[in-house]
Amino acid sequence: MARALAALGWLGLPLIAVPTTATAQAAAAQLDRVEIIGVSPLPGQGIDRNILPYSTQVIKRDAIDGSQTVNQTDYLNRRVVGVQVNEIQGSPFQGDLTYRGFRASPLLGAGQGLSVYLDGVRINEPFGDVVNFDLIPEFAINTLSLVPGANPAFGLNSLGGALAYTTHDGRTAPGFRADLSAGSFGRKRADLSYGRSDDAGWHQYVAVTGFDEDGWRDASDGKLGQFFGKLGHDDGTTSWSIGALYGHSNLVGNGLLPAYTIDDGALTKDLYFTRREAVYTYPDQTRNKLGQLSFNGQHTIDANSSLSALLYVRKSSRSTINGDEAEEEPEDPGDPTAAFNSTATTQTGYGAALSYSRVSGPHQWQVGASVDRSRVNYSQYEQEGFFTDARGVIPAPGEDRELSAHVDGKSTHYGVYATDTWQVAPRTHVTGTARYNHSAVSNQLTTRDDDTGVIEDKPNERFTYNSVNPALGIAHRIGEAATTPTLFANVARNTRVPTVIELGCADPDEPCRLPAGLQADPYLKQVKSTTVEAGLRWPIAPGMRFNLAAYHTDNKDDILFRSTSVTGQLGYFANFPKTRNQGVDTEFAVSSGAFDYGIGYSFLKATYEANGVLRQGERNVTITPGTRIAGLPRHTLKMAVDWRVGGGFTVGSDLQAVTSRGVSGNEDGLLEDPEVGEDPEYKRVRLPGYAIVNLRASWKPSAQWELYANVNNVFDRRHETFGALAETMFDANGTYTGEEADALFVAPGAPRAFFVGLRYRY
Repeated sequence: MARALAALGWLGLPLIAVPTTATAQAAAAQLDRVEIIGVSPLPGQGIDRNILPYSTQVIKRDAIDGSQTVNQTDYLNRRVVGVQVNEIQGSPFQGDLTYRGFRASPLLGAGQGLSVYLDGVRINEPFGDVVNFDLIPEFAINTLSLVPGANPAFGLNSLGGALAYTTHDGRTAPGFRADLSAGSFGRKRADLSYGRSDDAGWHQYVAVTGFDEDGWRDASDGKLGQFFGKLGHDDGTTSWSIGALYGHSNLVGNGLLPAYTIDDGALTKDLYFTRREAVYTYPDQTRNKLGQLSFNGQHTIDANSSLSALLYVRKSSRSTINGDEAEEEPEDPGDPTAAFNSTATTQTGYGAALSYSRVSGPHQWQVGASVDRSRVNYSQYEQEGFFTDARGVIPAPGEDRELSAHVDGKSTHYGVYATDTWQVAPRTHVTGTARYNHSAVSNQLTTRDDDTGVIEDKPNERFTYNSVNPALGIAHRIGEAATTPTLFANVARNTRVPTVIELGCADPDEPCRLPAGLQADPYLKQVKSTTVEAGLRWPIAPGMRFNLAAYHTDNKDDILFRSTSVTGQLGYFANFPKTRNQGVDTEFAVSSGAFDYGIGYSFLKATYEANGVLRQGERNVTITPGTRIAGLPRHTLKMAVDWRVGGGFTVGSDLQAVTSRGVSGNEDGLLEDPEVGEDPEYKRVRLPGYAIVNLRASWKPSAQWELYANVNNVFDRRHETFGALAETMFDANGTYTGEEADALFVAPGAPRAFFVGLRYRY
């Protein structure tokens, strides 16, 4: 961390973290500003976020534009306290996002702990609860709210928090807008939108996005397209809107790369140091498609009460192609050395929600109900293949693609909730929430028998889950003055129901190749998370604020993937008695004169809190209470500055600094199991910390036009965001050897890159 802190001196005094876009002229009005935020995914009357008993972060469209980040997940990674994005896949639209140690990831089989909503519609996909960030309508985003903790009002899976997106309409984004950019890695992007409204209450909005790049690593090109449209009407009493979303993507993320081979504890540089842009094996292609239609309506009954309603339907498909090592070592020179694995998934989801909000004297309360149903069809295929000289995989001649697993799954989730914020004293508010959930998940599995090779149906499975999740908190402003701090504390509980992929791969006697194999398997318990959070919000002076939050989350019966192979892909899902995420998030931000500056810091301690085994087989990883969870840095520092130079010019910079992090497969501090009677030889393998500096500049010659440019990773710092111990069958030059060698695999961070762009508004 000392090395990372030293790099901060390059930025000088003005430093800003996490989001602030207020100008100096608006700073004086900030103390009296009331910012309304939803207390559930469904739009309603909302509530002043300053009286809520937990920390919230709200990001507006202008903040994302001003940061000149690649996309909204890149913005979260650079600017928002508590957020990290691991570049496991390598594509900018396939980031593995964590918030306070909880994940929202596109990786099938990852333990998801965050709910993501778009205009009230939960967009975690039914199969695996994955989040396809590439299908979120980037240019149509109006606001993004990050709500922490196990908040029951946000429904199932909100163990560590919830991300809630709202989109523009013709009133919030009127006129024509365009954003065109291009730069390194052959990257090109175009965003266009048009919105309008009239005096009769009608409003229309449409936005499109196109993205194409070659990628900075070999064989890592990607492209996507998005369309979003909204039509609505507001007569002052009743408002409604219909939103339509279509998106498709073809992304290649080639994952981890061997950095070192390991022999008797000695590390020898491998392919990553030979060629930073290399990939281990390829292809690793994911194609996504999505169509979504939603209806949002709100009716004001009187000055104190309103009704809100939501209807939606979603249909998505995903197909993947992966080139991997063969599961069995070839016995003869002509035997296949690789496997060509592919999957096909279709998912349909639909649902409805209704809520009633009312202000009754000192009470602001809301009651609501929701139902969400889905159906999933998933097929996994295998085909023998061979490696090319460049480590690509091609199908073996004469070998047909064979079905290895299929699942037809259904799920139904019902929820009823109530929340009330009670002003018990002029400066004191108590908020209570309760939600009842009922879920049913059923699977019809078809798998190939390992002994006979015959495809056979497994017995139909059906699991039901029920839970009642409460929350209670208090917020108290110490004094009458607007500059006095508000103290808050909150305790909340929420649950996560096992997904189809987890329920279909839960038998230790029948391990699955993640995400390939599925079996008829034992029951998994739902995860129960309890969060205790306390902190303060302090508007120190006009344009100056300080926020602090300390949290402690215990996850009972957490669901982990227990590996049974050295590659980490073969294994099964199982409940783990207890894991814990605890830490502190703090930020200080100032808008003064021509500068916006500040600093954000996060401390995270994520641990296993029971005895258990994470990996077994050729290598056993045994953990004890207090063992740190791999892949999560303990300390994170985020800074940024924006200087309005004058004449329409603005320059800025931001920095992200993280300390070292552990690697998967080395949680116990061992590289190999000791022989019977021998003492273990401990060797901790950690990815080093790093600091990344980015620069940006913009010029507005008029209110309509803006030119901008940015440099990412200015000092071309070589860094890694995730690591795992596995085995490689290639040497440091990438040549196939046929011999397995223990290795440390890493997810390389992107090198220095240059981009320029043009924005136009009319």
